[in-house]
Amino acid sequence: MAWTWRFEKTDGAETAPAVEPEDFTTQGDAESWIGEVWKDLLDGGVDQVTLFEDSTEIYRMSLQSAADS
Repeated sequence: MAWTWRFEKTDGAETAPAVEPEDFTTQGDAESWIGEVWKDLLDGGVDQVTLFEDSTEIYRMSLQSAADS
């Protein structure tokens, strides 16, 4: 089982991340990583991220909303 992030613009188009992701074996590891680097990703042009478990979409999250908090 692999957990991966897809990095997207606001319209859902995939974009390259400013920070290269690691390989994640658990959802918690993937979420901890995004919690550490989300500001760098946002500054690098990523507006939202989608978490996948293998090929199954788990959820999408706006980085813009996190910045407004």
